[in-house]
Amino acid sequence: MLLFVASCQKKTEELVDIIFNPDSVPTMTTDSVITLISDSGVTRYKLMTKKWQVFDGAKEPYWFFPEGIYLERFDSLFNVEAVVFADTAWNYVNKQLWRLKGNVNAQNMKGEKFFSDELFWDQRQQRIYSDKYIEIQKGETELKGYGFESNQEMTEYRIFKPHDGRIPLKEDSVSLDTLQNNNNNNDNIVME
Repeated sequence: MLLFVASCQKKTEELVDIIFNPDSVPTMTTDSVITLISDSGVTRYKLMTKKWQVFDGAKEPYWFFPEGIYLERFDSLFNVEAVVFADTAWNYVNKQLWRLKGNVNAQNMKGEKFFSDELFWDQRQQRIYSDKYIEIQKGETELKGYGFESNQEMTEYRIFKPHDGRIPLKEDSVSLDTLQNNNNNNDNIVME
């Protein structure tokens, strides 16, 4: 009888409502990932990363790679067509758009190397682009400039504003008044 009375007592439960923002809290976090990704049933990519966070509950679902990404793209015979790595990356799943940021390095099948602070890869339009500074090494030739567009194989490309080097940042540059005063004095101005 005592057991019956003890088991019939009302139990009080304390529940805590947890409210979180799905745009900033991942639904999945995975460490030390090496995976193969297929496109239409054909293995096309190898992805390696230290940390992969999935935000599939966000308004615009995305994958986030906060500790860098290494990506290889294969042809139909599994030869590596291109290699890309970056310090940070986002993949906007519904848009099929990749954003690679920080020390972005890429190499195409021809051995040409691409260096930029930021690149976007639009899988739907099959193009890669950036409005940032870019350097391209083609053997002994170096192409530099601002703004870039390419096919996704990075074999046909153009630089929108060719330049022989980086333009100084605002805080590093010489003021316009200083330039005008120096030009009036016929001094040579050297900007690094």
